[in-house]
Amino acid sequence: MENIRDYQGKRIHMIGIGGSSMSGLAEMLLKEGYTVTGSDNANSHAVERLREMGIEVHVGHAKENVPGTDLMVYSAAISAENPERQEAVHLGIPQMERSTLLGQLMQGHENAICVSGAHGKTTTSSMIAFTLLECGVDPTVHIGGRLDALGGGSRIGKKDVFVAEACEFHGSFLEMRPTQAVVLNIDADHLDYYRDIDHIEEAFGNFLSLLPEDGMAIGWGEDERIMRLFSKLPCETRSFGLKEENDYYPVNLTYNDTGCPMYDIAFRGEILGRIELRVAGEFNVLNSLAAFASAHAVGVEGEKAALALSKFGGVHRRFELTGLIDGVKMYHDYGHNPAEMRAALKVAKMQHPKRLWAVMQPHTYSRVKSLFNDYLTCTEVADFTLVTDIFAAREKDPGDIRTEMLIEGMRKNGIDAVHTPTFDDTEKYLREHWQPGDLVLTMGCGNINLLNEQMQLHGDTQR
Repeated sequence: MENIRDYQGKRIHMIGIGGSSMSGLAEMLLKEGYTVTGSDNANSHAVERLREMGIEVHVGHAKENVPGTDLMVYSAAISAENPERQEAVHLGIPQMERSTLLGQLMQGHENAICVSGAHGKTTTSSMIAFTLLECGVDPTVHIGGRLDALGGGSRIGKKDVFVAEACEFHGSFLEMRPTQAVVLNIDADHLDYYRDIDHIEEAFGNFLSLLPEDGMAIGWGEDERIMRLFSKLPCETRSFGLKEENDYYPVNLTYNDTGCPMYDIAFRGEILGRIELRVAGEFNVLNSLAAFASAHAVGVEGEKAALALSKFGGVHRRFELTGLIDGVKMYHDYGHNPAEMRAALKVAKMQHPKRLWAVMQPHTYSRVKSLFNDYLTCTEVADFTLVTDIFAAREKDPGDIRTEMLIEGMRKNGIDAVHTPTFDDTEKYLREHWQPGDLVLTMGCGNINLLNEQMQLHGDTQR
């Protein structure tokens, strides 16, 4: 197997460089002295930012981008049929998958914290990174989102601590080298790759088996699948959750009028500090418990960790307020499966809007098909639901699933759902029907965030 350290100072070409993980890895490689180039299928803020750093990025994948490359890095979403990967084979250029690169970069760190789970990875890993930074630790960080405290999604620190997301997509987290594994939840997703939920649980078990005997596993104590896996581990395990049976749990939990949680953090019966979060929702109680447990386990003092978490302001594209238009608050959330959308809308409801609009961009045909019934009720707390065309991402249209089928099913479940195929259609419908005091939440991990930017650019309705 190729080792990234053997290519120090050489040219690394990254396919799909504009992706949230790939762009962060590109920054890390550049800072460590590698020459980095890349390609992506579209222009984006991430691509422009990489160019500003001096990285040459081509829009579109073509074999002409490849000559002169020493090592090619690609993500699991890039197939072997990609013209640049094919050209690399033709020219004898070695290739490395993104997760393998991440695993190699974290080797040699005393504490390699890998955050896994179907939901909450980016927020929790960001909370951990932010807490460590606030408490004087100098971590190396790689997350799948943009955190203002990092100035992006990655940073290079000392060799003491490495914080990274460990995603189960295509089993990529099996390339990690954790000394501490955080498991937030085990849920059905990526069923284009996994057979079923039992297959997913098996993969998480394989991930946990990567821990050394002196490592630590931290997991949600109310998830039976996680606890079942933990019972088989030879290393130390700690649990977090809402119940007192967990190692870490909240005491005196309340919420303010915008849904932000406040609680005393307890560890095995002892109160270690007071956390007053600036991000809303019950799921962020769990995320913050996990982050506190992770930081505490690597030696951060409890009261300092609690104070740091109380300053955490959130991650871009995670229930992010993007603007106020015509008296309507517009938010965006990265949630891309029904469970995440349902949770985000619950938080939106806590903002007490006059009326709540859910704007959904379904992500990939395979996900819509495998979780079809869950989509039909996930926006039920909203007053109105708009659904765009399905975002294909890495997939081709199989011809047997369409947004109209979702709309029909939603309406049968009593949801006021409308198909607005494009961003222009969606903007037009919203502007014609919304009222001051409403709240619009756009949801998806494709490019639906560009709708918020488009509408903010157009501003208040022009007379």
